[in-house]
Amino acid sequence: MIIPGFRFAAVAAGIKKAGGLDLALMVADAPATAAGVFTANRVKAAPVLLSRQRLRGGKAQAILVNAGNANAATGPQGLQDAWETTRQVAALLNIPERLVLPASTGVIGQPLAVDKFTRALPDLTARLHSGGFPEAAQAIMTTDTRPKTSVLKEKIAGREITLAGMAKGAGMIHPNMATMLSFLFTNAAVHPRILKKLLVAALPVSFNRITIDGDTSTNDTVLLLASGKAGNPLIHEPGPAMLELGAMLNEVMGDLASQVVADGEGARHVYRIEVNGAASPAEALKAAQTVALSPLVKTAMAGADVNWGRIMAALGRSGARFDPEMVDIAYGDHLVAQKGQGRGPDAEALAQKVIRSGSFIVRIHLHAGDFSDYYDTCDLTEDYIRINASYRS
Repeated sequence: MIIPGFRFAAVAAGIKKAGGLDLALMVADAPATAAGVFTANRVKAAPVLLSRQRLRGGKAQAILVNAGNANAATGPQGLQDAWETTRQVAALLNIPERLVLPASTGVIGQPLAVDKFTRALPDLTARLHSGGFPEAAQAIMTTDTRPKTSVLKEKIAGREITLAGMAKGAGMIHPNMATMLSFLFTNAAVHPRILKKLLVAALPVSFNRITIDGDTSTNDTVLLLASGKAGNPLIHEPGPAMLELGAMLNEVMGDLASQVVADGEGARHVYRIEVNGAASPAEALKAAQTVALSPLVKTAMAGADVNWGRIMAALGRSGARFDPEMVDIAYGDHLVAQKGQGRGPDAEALAQKVIRSGSFIVRIHLHAGDFSDYYDTCDLTEDYIRINASYRS
Protein backbone atom coordinates (compact mmCIF):
# COMPACT_ATOMS: atom_id res chain seq x y z
CA MET A 1 0.00 0.00 0.00
CA ILE A 2 1.65 3.22 -1.19
CA ILE A 3 0.32 6.71 -0.48
CA PRO A 4 2.18 9.30 -2.59
CA GLY A 5 4.19 11.64 -0.41
CA PHE A 6 4.42 9.41 2.68
CA ARG A 7 6.83 6.85 4.15
CA PHE A 8 6.36 4.46 7.06
CA ALA A 9 8.42 2.23 9.37
CA ALA A 10 8.10 0.08 12.47
CA VAL A 11 10.44 -1.59 14.95
CA ALA A 12 10.32 -3.64 18.14
CA ALA A 13 11.55 -1.25 20.83
CA GLY A 14 10.69 -3.45 23.83
CA ILE A 15 7.81 -1.24 25.00
CA LYS A 16 5.11 -3.94 24.86
CA LYS A 17 5.46 -6.66 27.47
CA ALA A 18 4.57 -9.31 24.88
CA GLY A 19 7.27 -8.14 22.49
CA GLY A 20 6.91 -7.59 18.76
CA LEU A 21 6.56 -4.39 16.75
CA ASP A 22 5.56 -1.54 19.06
CA LEU A 23 6.99 1.70 17.67
CA ALA A 24 5.86 3.22 14.37
CA LEU A 25 6.86 6.31 12.44
CA MET A 26 4.81 7.89 9.66
CA VAL A 27 6.50 10.69 7.71
CA ALA A 28 5.48 13.05 4.91
CA ASP A 29 8.14 14.01 2.38
CA ALA A 30 7.33 17.67 3.09
CA PRO A 31 5.15 19.49 5.64
CA ALA A 32 1.58 18.25 5.08
CA THR A 33 -1.78 19.79 5.79
CA ALA A 34 -3.01 18.20 9.00
CA ALA A 35 -6.14 17.91 11.13
CA GLY A 36 -7.00 15.94 14.22
CA VAL A 37 -9.67 15.10 16.74
CA PHE A 38 -9.01 13.85 20.23
CA THR A 39 -10.61 12.24 23.26
CA ALA A 40 -13.26 14.11 25.21
CA ASN A 41 -12.18 12.27 28.36
CA ARG A 42 -11.23 14.82 31.02
CA VAL A 43 -8.09 12.76 31.68
CA LYS A 44 -6.01 13.36 28.55
CA ALA A 45 -2.72 11.62 27.86
CA ALA A 46 0.46 13.66 27.38
CA PRO A 47 0.68 12.90 23.62
CA VAL A 48 -2.91 14.11 23.18
CA LEU A 49 -2.08 17.42 24.85
CA LEU A 50 1.07 17.92 22.81
CA SER A 51 -0.42 16.88 19.46
CA ARG A 52 -3.49 19.03 19.98
CA GLN A 53 -1.28 22.04 20.68
CA ARG A 54 0.95 21.45 17.66
CA LEU A 55 -1.95 20.95 15.27
CA ARG A 56 -3.10 24.53 15.75
CA GLY A 57 -0.78 25.47 12.90
CA GLY A 58 -2.60 23.10 10.52
CA LYS A 59 0.65 21.41 9.47
CA ALA A 60 2.52 18.22 10.40
CA GLN A 61 5.25 16.10 8.88
CA ALA A 62 5.67 13.11 11.18
CA ILE A 63 3.63 10.97 13.54
CA LEU A 64 5.40 8.90 16.21
CA VAL A 65 3.24 6.15 17.71
CA ASN A 66 4.03 3.66 20.42
CA ALA A 67 2.03 0.74 21.78
CA GLY A 68 2.36 -0.75 25.26
CA ASN A 69 2.41 2.49 27.26
CA ALA A 70 -0.31 5.16 27.14
CA ASN A 71 1.82 7.89 28.74
CA ALA A 72 -1.38 8.99 30.48
CA ALA A 73 -1.76 10.11 34.10
CA THR A 74 2.00 10.62 34.16
CA GLY A 75 2.05 14.30 35.16
CA PRO A 76 4.54 16.92 33.95
CA GLN A 77 7.16 14.23 33.35
CA GLY A 78 4.87 12.51 30.86
CA LEU A 79 4.53 15.70 28.86
CA GLN A 80 8.30 16.17 28.98
CA ASP A 81 8.79 12.59 27.77
CA ALA A 82 6.40 13.13 24.86
CA TRP A 83 8.28 16.28 23.93
CA GLU A 84 11.69 14.60 24.25
CA THR A 85 10.82 11.63 22.05
CA THR A 86 9.45 13.91 19.33
CA ARG A 87 12.52 16.15 19.67
CA GLN A 88 14.71 13.16 18.92
CA VAL A 89 12.61 12.27 15.87
CA ALA A 90 12.76 15.84 14.60
CA ALA A 91 16.55 15.87 14.95
CA LEU A 92 16.93 12.58 13.07
CA LEU A 93 14.62 13.76 10.28
CA ASN A 94 16.01 17.30 10.29
CA ILE A 95 12.57 18.86 10.58
CA PRO A 96 11.05 21.32 13.12
CA GLU A 97 9.83 19.78 16.39
CA ARG A 98 6.43 21.42 16.01
CA LEU A 99 5.77 19.21 12.97
CA VAL A 100 6.10 15.93 14.92
CA LEU A 101 2.91 14.58 16.50
CA PRO A 102 3.11 11.91 19.23
CA ALA A 103 0.47 9.26 19.93
CA SER A 104 0.52 6.45 22.48
CA THR A 105 -1.60 3.48 23.50
CA GLY A 106 -1.28 0.91 26.26
CA VAL A 107 -1.19 0.85 30.05
CA ILE A 108 -2.27 4.05 31.82
CA GLY A 109 -0.26 5.47 34.71
CA GLN A 110 3.20 4.12 33.92
CA PRO A 111 6.19 6.34 33.05
CA LEU A 112 7.37 6.23 29.44
CA ALA A 113 10.69 4.45 28.97
CA VAL A 114 12.38 7.19 26.95
CA ASP A 115 15.64 5.24 26.83
CA LYS A 116 13.92 2.56 24.72
CA PHE A 117 12.86 5.23 22.24
CA THR A 118 16.36 6.67 22.15
CA ARG A 119 17.86 3.29 21.29
CA ALA A 120 15.22 2.45 18.67
CA LEU A 121 14.70 5.75 16.83
CA PRO A 122 17.84 5.75 14.64
CA ASP A 123 16.92 2.33 13.26
CA LEU A 124 13.28 3.37 12.92
CA THR A 125 14.06 6.43 10.84
CA ALA A 126 16.51 4.47 8.70
CA ARG A 127 13.79 1.95 7.88
CA LEU A 128 11.34 4.52 6.46
CA HIS A 129 10.03 3.53 3.03
CA SER A 130 6.92 4.03 0.93
CA GLY A 131 5.78 0.44 1.39
CA GLY A 132 6.00 0.38 5.18
CA PHE A 133 2.30 1.03 5.83
CA PRO A 134 1.41 -2.59 6.84
CA GLU A 135 4.23 -2.82 9.39
CA ALA A 136 3.20 0.50 10.94
CA ALA A 137 -0.40 -0.70 11.20
CA GLN A 138 0.81 -3.80 13.03
CA ALA A 139 3.04 -1.86 15.41
CA ILE A 140 0.20 0.27 16.83
CA MET A 141 -1.80 -2.75 18.05
CA THR A 142 -2.27 -3.71 21.71
CA THR A 143 -4.98 -6.33 22.36
CA ASP A 144 -6.01 -6.26 18.70
CA THR A 145 -5.89 -9.65 17.02
CA ARG A 146 -5.19 -8.19 13.57
CA PRO A 147 -4.20 -4.92 11.88
CA LYS A 148 -6.99 -2.68 10.61
CA THR A 149 -6.36 -0.87 7.34
CA SER A 150 -8.40 0.57 4.51
CA VAL A 151 -7.51 2.21 1.19
CA LEU A 152 -9.53 3.91 -1.53
CA LYS A 153 -8.58 5.46 -4.86
CA GLU A 154 -10.85 7.84 -6.79
CA LYS A 155 -10.57 10.53 -9.45
CA ILE A 156 -11.18 14.08 -8.24
CA ALA A 157 -10.81 16.99 -10.66
CA GLY A 158 -9.12 14.63 -13.10
CA ARG A 159 -6.43 13.52 -10.63
CA GLU A 160 -6.10 10.15 -8.88
CA ILE A 161 -6.63 10.64 -5.18
CA THR A 162 -5.47 8.00 -2.71
CA LEU A 163 -6.88 7.87 0.80
CA ALA A 164 -5.59 5.25 3.22
CA GLY A 165 -6.07 4.71 6.92
CA MET A 166 -5.08 2.47 9.78
CA ALA A 167 -6.67 2.04 13.17
CA LYS A 168 -6.12 0.16 16.40
CA GLY A 169 -8.67 -0.67 19.02
CA ALA A 170 -10.35 -3.71 20.50
CA GLY A 171 -11.18 -2.57 24.04
CA MET A 172 -11.82 0.69 25.87
CA ILE A 173 -13.89 1.72 22.86
CA HIS A 174 -16.70 4.22 23.28
CA PRO A 175 -16.35 7.36 21.22
CA ASN A 176 -16.85 10.99 22.01
CA MET A 177 -15.22 13.15 19.30
CA ALA A 178 -12.90 10.27 18.39
CA THR A 179 -12.12 6.74 19.37
CA MET A 180 -9.01 4.57 19.69
CA LEU A 181 -6.10 5.54 17.45
CA SER A 182 -6.52 6.13 13.74
CA PHE A 183 -4.14 7.66 11.21
CA LEU A 184 -5.28 8.68 7.75
CA PHE A 185 -3.25 9.83 4.77
CA THR A 186 -4.12 11.29 1.38
CA ASN A 187 -2.20 12.77 -1.53
CA ALA A 188 -4.94 15.37 -2.12
CA ALA A 189 -4.24 19.09 -1.87
CA VAL A 190 -6.61 20.43 0.80
CA HIS A 191 -6.77 23.61 2.88
CA PRO A 192 -6.40 22.91 6.65
CA ARG A 193 -9.82 24.38 7.43
CA ILE A 194 -11.51 22.12 4.89
CA LEU A 195 -9.52 19.10 6.06
CA LYS A 196 -10.68 19.60 9.65
CA LYS A 197 -14.26 20.14 8.48
CA LEU A 198 -14.24 16.87 6.54
CA LEU A 199 -12.70 14.93 9.42
CA VAL A 200 -15.24 16.18 11.95
CA ALA A 201 -18.10 15.51 9.53
CA ALA A 202 -16.99 11.90 9.03
CA LEU A 203 -17.03 11.03 12.74
CA PRO A 204 -20.83 10.68 13.21
CA VAL A 205 -21.03 8.06 10.45
CA SER A 206 -17.97 6.10 11.54
CA PHE A 207 -16.09 6.22 14.83
CA ASN A 208 -18.91 7.95 16.73
CA ARG A 209 -21.32 5.11 15.98
CA ILE A 210 -19.43 2.25 17.57
CA THR A 211 -19.00 0.94 21.08
CA ILE A 212 -17.42 -2.17 22.54
CA ASP A 213 -17.46 -1.68 26.28
CA GLY A 214 -18.57 1.89 27.06
CA ASP A 215 -15.13 3.10 28.12
CA THR A 216 -13.71 6.23 26.46
CA SER A 217 -9.92 6.16 26.37
CA THR A 218 -7.56 8.83 27.66
CA ASN A 219 -5.62 8.58 24.38
CA ASP A 220 -8.24 8.65 21.62
CA THR A 221 -6.68 10.28 18.57
CA VAL A 222 -7.61 10.53 14.89
CA LEU A 223 -5.10 12.31 12.65
CA LEU A 224 -5.49 13.12 8.95
CA LEU A 225 -2.56 14.30 6.81
CA ALA A 226 -2.75 15.51 3.21
CA SER A 227 0.49 15.68 1.18
CA GLY A 228 -0.89 17.53 -1.86
CA LYS A 229 1.15 15.26 -4.15
CA ALA A 230 -1.87 14.51 -6.37
CA GLY A 231 -1.52 17.90 -8.00
CA ASN A 232 -5.24 18.61 -7.89
CA PRO A 233 -6.48 22.21 -7.56
CA LEU A 234 -6.39 23.10 -3.86
CA ILE A 235 -9.69 22.17 -2.20
CA HIS A 236 -10.24 25.37 -0.23
CA GLU A 237 -14.02 25.83 -0.22
CA PRO A 238 -17.24 23.82 -0.34
CA GLY A 239 -17.96 22.34 -3.74
CA PRO A 240 -17.94 19.09 -5.74
CA ALA A 241 -14.29 18.28 -4.93
CA MET A 242 -14.88 18.72 -1.21
CA LEU A 243 -17.97 16.50 -1.35
CA GLU A 244 -16.10 13.80 -3.25
CA LEU A 245 -13.19 13.77 -0.83
CA GLY A 246 -15.64 13.77 2.07
CA ALA A 247 -17.38 10.72 0.64
CA MET A 248 -14.01 8.96 0.40
CA LEU A 249 -13.23 9.80 4.01
CA ASN A 250 -16.63 8.58 5.17
CA GLU A 251 -16.07 5.27 3.41
CA VAL A 252 -12.55 4.67 4.72
CA MET A 253 -13.35 5.72 8.29
CA GLY A 254 -16.57 3.70 8.22
CA ASP A 255 -14.64 0.64 7.09
CA LEU A 256 -12.07 1.09 9.87
CA ALA A 257 -14.82 1.57 12.47
CA SER A 258 -16.46 -1.68 11.38
CA GLN A 259 -13.13 -3.49 11.67
CA VAL A 260 -12.67 -2.20 15.21
CA VAL A 261 -16.05 -3.55 16.33
CA ALA A 262 -15.46 -6.88 14.58
CA ASP A 263 -12.20 -7.23 16.55
CA GLY A 264 -13.72 -6.36 19.92
CA GLU A 265 -11.93 -8.08 22.78
CA GLY A 266 -13.33 -11.61 23.00
CA ALA A 267 -16.20 -10.81 20.61
CA ARG A 268 -18.09 -13.64 18.90
CA HIS A 269 -21.09 -11.66 17.62
CA VAL A 270 -21.13 -8.28 15.88
CA TYR A 271 -24.44 -6.47 15.50
CA ARG A 272 -26.11 -3.17 14.75
CA ILE A 273 -28.82 -1.66 16.92
CA GLU A 274 -31.14 0.16 14.54
CA VAL A 275 -33.83 2.37 16.06
CA ASN A 276 -36.70 3.65 13.90
CA GLY A 277 -39.79 5.70 14.68
CA ALA A 278 -38.25 7.85 17.40
CA ALA A 279 -39.75 11.18 18.43
CA SER A 280 -36.53 13.13 17.71
CA PRO A 281 -33.06 12.58 16.23
CA ALA A 282 -31.48 12.84 19.70
CA GLU A 283 -33.85 10.23 21.12
CA ALA A 284 -33.20 7.84 18.23
CA LEU A 285 -29.47 8.04 18.92
CA LYS A 286 -29.87 7.76 22.69
CA ALA A 287 -32.12 4.72 22.40
CA ALA A 288 -29.71 2.97 20.02
CA GLN A 289 -26.72 3.82 22.18
CA THR A 290 -28.36 2.66 25.41
CA VAL A 291 -29.27 -0.72 23.96
CA ALA A 292 -25.84 -1.12 22.38
CA LEU A 293 -24.14 -0.37 25.70
CA SER A 294 -26.30 -2.62 27.87
CA PRO A 295 -24.18 -5.35 29.52
CA LEU A 296 -27.29 -7.51 29.84
CA VAL A 297 -28.05 -7.26 26.14
CA LYS A 298 -24.41 -7.90 25.29
CA THR A 299 -24.17 -11.02 27.45
CA ALA A 300 -27.44 -12.34 26.03
CA MET A 301 -25.97 -11.95 22.56
CA ALA A 302 -22.87 -13.85 23.70
CA GLY A 303 -25.08 -16.79 24.58
CA ALA A 304 -27.28 -16.46 21.48
CA ASP A 305 -30.18 -15.84 23.86
CA VAL A 306 -33.11 -14.01 22.23
CA ASN A 307 -33.80 -12.11 25.45
CA TRP A 308 -35.69 -9.21 23.89
CA GLY A 309 -36.99 -8.19 27.32
CA ARG A 310 -33.52 -6.83 28.08
CA ILE A 311 -33.80 -4.65 25.00
CA MET A 312 -37.17 -3.34 26.21
CA ALA A 313 -35.67 -2.57 29.61
CA ALA A 314 -32.76 -0.68 28.06
CA LEU A 315 -35.12 1.33 25.86
CA GLY A 316 -37.17 2.22 28.92
CA ARG A 317 -34.20 3.82 30.67
CA SER A 318 -32.78 5.49 27.56
CA GLY A 319 -34.76 8.71 27.96
CA ALA A 320 -36.53 8.23 24.64
CA ARG A 321 -40.28 8.90 24.64
CA PHE A 322 -42.47 6.02 23.46
CA ASP A 323 -45.46 3.87 24.38
CA PRO A 324 -44.16 0.47 25.53
CA GLU A 325 -47.25 -1.16 24.04
CA MET A 326 -46.29 0.04 20.55
CA VAL A 327 -42.68 -1.23 20.35
CA ASP A 328 -41.63 -3.80 17.74
CA ILE A 329 -38.31 -5.70 17.98
CA ALA A 330 -36.81 -7.90 15.27
CA TYR A 331 -33.56 -9.84 14.94
CA GLY A 332 -32.75 -9.53 11.27
CA ASP A 333 -36.11 -10.01 9.52
CA HIS A 334 -37.63 -12.06 12.31
CA LEU A 335 -40.03 -10.18 14.56
CA VAL A 336 -39.84 -11.41 18.17
CA ALA A 337 -41.89 -8.70 19.87
CA GLN A 338 -44.85 -6.79 18.47
CA LYS A 339 -46.67 -3.98 20.22
CA GLY A 340 -44.55 -4.62 23.30
CA GLN A 341 -45.34 -8.33 23.62
CA GLY A 342 -43.52 -11.49 22.64
CA ARG A 343 -44.50 -13.52 19.57
CA GLY A 344 -43.63 -16.87 21.09
CA PRO A 345 -40.94 -19.57 20.97
CA ASP A 346 -41.16 -20.23 17.22
CA ALA A 347 -40.31 -16.62 16.45
CA GLU A 348 -37.46 -16.71 18.95
CA ALA A 349 -36.07 -19.92 17.43
CA LEU A 350 -35.79 -18.18 14.06
CA ALA A 351 -34.18 -15.15 15.70
CA GLN A 352 -31.65 -17.36 17.47
CA LYS A 353 -30.41 -18.58 14.09
CA VAL A 354 -29.84 -14.93 13.17
CA ILE A 355 -27.70 -14.37 16.27
CA ARG A 356 -25.71 -17.53 15.61
CA SER A 357 -24.82 -16.21 12.15
CA GLY A 358 -22.37 -13.92 13.99
CA SER A 359 -23.28 -10.63 12.27
CA PHE A 360 -26.77 -9.18 12.18
CA ILE A 361 -29.07 -6.20 12.79
CA VAL A 362 -31.49 -5.72 15.68
CA ARG A 363 -34.35 -3.62 14.32
CA ILE A 364 -36.41 -1.63 16.82
CA HIS A 365 -39.45 0.46 15.94
CA LEU A 366 -40.76 2.80 18.63
CA HIS A 367 -43.75 4.11 16.63
CA ALA A 368 -43.29 7.49 18.30
CA GLY A 369 -42.10 9.63 15.38
CA ASP A 370 -40.16 9.71 12.14
CA PHE A 371 -36.51 9.64 13.24
CA SER A 372 -33.93 6.86 13.03
CA ASP A 373 -30.36 6.16 14.11
CA TYR A 374 -28.04 3.26 14.84
CA TYR A 375 -25.05 2.00 16.83
CA ASP A 376 -22.64 -0.80 15.94
CA THR A 377 -21.37 -3.02 18.74
CA CYS A 378 -20.43 -6.55 19.75
CA ASP A 379 -21.22 -9.03 22.48
CA LEU A 380 -19.51 -9.32 25.87
CA THR A 381 -17.91 -12.69 26.55
CA GLU A 382 -15.81 -14.39 29.21
CA ASP A 383 -12.79 -13.71 27.02
CA TYR A 384 -13.26 -9.96 27.43
CA ILE A 385 -12.99 -10.41 31.20
CA ARG A 386 -9.97 -12.69 30.85
CA ILE A 387 -8.13 -10.24 28.59
CA ASN A 388 -8.74 -7.26 30.84
CA ALA A 389 -8.23 -9.10 34.12
CA SER A 390 -4.67 -9.90 33.05
CA TYR A 391 -3.91 -6.77 31.00
CA ARG A 392 -1.04 -5.61 33.25
CA SER A 393 0.09 -8.95 34.67
